[in-house]
Amino acid sequence: MSYDISLSEIIVYPVKSLAGISLLNSQVNLEGLKQDRLMMLVDDNGLFITQRKFPQLALLSVKLTTSGIKVSMPDLTSIAIGEKCFLEEKIDVRIWRDNCIVFVATKEINLWFSQFLSMSVRLVKYDHLNPRATDLDFSEPDDVVSFADGFPLLIISQASLDDLNSKLDEPVSMKNFRPNLVINNCESFAEDSWKQVKIGEVVFDAVKLCSRCVMTTVNPHTGKRSEYGEPYKKLSEYREIEGNVYFGMNLIPRNKGVLTINDSIQIIE
Repeated sequence: MSYDISLSEIIVYPVKSLAGISLLNSQVNLEGLKQDRLMMLVDDNGLFITQRKFPQLALLSVKLTTSGIKVSMPDLTSIAIGEKCFLEEKIDVRIWRDNCIVFVATKEINLWFSQFLSMSVRLVKYDHLNPRATDLDFSEPDDVVSFADGFPLLIISQASLDDLNSKLDEPVSMKNFRPNLVINNCESFAEDSWKQVKIGEVVFDAVKLCSRCVMTTVNPHTGKRSEYGEPYKKLSEYREIEGNVYFGMNLIPRNKGVLTINDSIQIIE
């Protein structure tokens, strides 16, 4: 056990693949952090879209408001999105291998995003009455997840990023890896070996190392991919296992609760 490891950052991404928001504290629900990835963009076929194909999504900043969120383009054109911006009708969409029943936004909202991307897209919202299941190969039958790629939360230690940056000509930030939780005061890649941890009042199962992709090469400040394929290229030199490149650990919460910056982290197993 260690009580020296602490939580240094909490980040939510209200709309999947848009910029994140750092918080001082956050409610943990079974599907993830309270405001995390409960909305996403889909194309006309209902297929989710991300920075993998549309890196410019990184340029859309997000702020929490009393009634929802405000999304802004680089030119500061913005749009407010709240509960009233979603219709009662539900549609079927697809994220990875999962089919989900979701709420769809109004034409005004959809047009705003469509104009930014120069293609027809719709904003959709998670329906808690139709939860999305996690991968049963790594979780329990009742485990659920928001529109995150596979699991409710992602945790990365600052030491792991520091280790990577020591090998890069141009350092990258934690924003390239889009974690929910960042931790301090541990060795690099200490999270790799975790099975169960307690952060503040919440117990998490550490279920799977996070496999990475081309999205890590998107510069969060320019919305463009690295010309040299970094940091993915460097990671692949020393973090590849059986064809997958890993960085960070996926977590599944075992109870609800609140996380706060500087919470201690107890390694249970």
